[in-house]
Amino acid sequence: MHKAIYMDYCATTPCDPGVVEKMLPFFTGVFGNAASGDHIFGWEAKEAVDEAREKVARLIHGKSSEITFTSGATEAINLALKGLMESGTTRGKHIITNRAEHKAVLDTCAYLEDKGYEVTWLDVDEQGSISLEALENAVRPDTAVIAIQYANNETGVIHPVREIGSIARKKNVYFLCDATQAVGKIPVDVVADKIDMLAFSGHKIYGPKGIGVLYVNNQSKINLSIQQHGGNHERGRRSGTLNVPAIVGIGEAASICQQELSTSTEGIRLAGLRNRLEAALLSAVAGIRINGGKVTRLPQVTSVLFPGVNGEQLLLAVSARLALSRGSACSSAQRIPSHVIMAMGLGETAAHDSIRFSLGRFTKEEEVDAAVGILCNSNLIT
Repeated sequence: MHKAIYMDYCATTPCDPGVVEKMLPFFTGVFGNAASGDHIFGWEAKEAVDEAREKVARLIHGKSSEITFTSGATEAINLALKGLMESGTTRGKHIITNRAEHKAVLDTCAYLEDKGYEVTWLDVDEQGSISLEALENAVRPDTAVIAIQYANNETGVIHPVREIGSIARKKNVYFLCDATQAVGKIPVDVVADKIDMLAFSGHKIYGPKGIGVLYVNNQSKINLSIQQHGGNHERGRRSGTLNVPAIVGIGEAASICQQELSTSTEGIRLAGLRNRLEAALLSAVAGIRINGGKVTRLPQVTSVLFPGVNGEQLLLAVSARLALSRGSACSSAQRIPSHVIMAMGLGETAAHDSIRFSLGRFTKEEEVDAAVGILCNSNLIT
């Protein structure tokens, strides 16, 4: 349908054809309400939901009983943070997070701060990494939860999640992890990583939009204050008629991702394409910087600083032929500099002039080469 090259997979992904095929019957033939327990239409829908729940749980090495379906990662994060802090069952009112988190975490923490809760906002270094020592030192007797993402949505920088989980477990503090960009791209194991709560979205793993997951570790015995009342669905955590087609879709998307992760070939392919893109840009454009390029990153993401080039103008110049972004799609409607690049201490100009490239399942090598050509022919970079 479009001749433009798509390199904004961190914003959203197209549905995998296998996902669409799996979903289609649930719009017409198998249309029952999964909560209708009195007839076969409801039984069929519930069976499909249960199957999808198992698939999602297997992808992150959890149990199906630990999976709550939401409308997306943003709702899951809100439910986790607000639900935990407002439950009255935590040992205190203190939250730890970092300044480069996704807005879903930052804005929720800011909301809670306005309500009288206390938040420690950890800094990141110039590569976008947090200090484990600073994290551990920030834990107080009244700390309730540490909220650190698995991998950054703008730079792809992967945080030391297993070590964070160990600190949280040692300090008897809950660990919430926004794994939206990591799940399905790299192996995620909630048990080995000692994660108490984890959130991600279907549309970032080649599933449909409007569906997400909140994992809550059964053994952590977490109580969440209900944020959405009206029917006691999802074991009382999230009321509302289940979106059966979307749940089937995220289940199938999770299954396909698990198959890919079992061979590692897709991650290797994407890392190769990312490295090819970075090498070509470094060779063709003087003075560029790979943001977070000196630490471990996701295989499919790179954030590139084009010094002296206005990022917004560059995106507009190539937008008909090449889809890129200046950062999170959740923030793009606001013409403000990237808070992630600012948190890395690179300054407001760098935050305006950095561009995110994110590759995916359907990215081809020739598209990477063509993208470099489009950028170099834009008359904005030299």
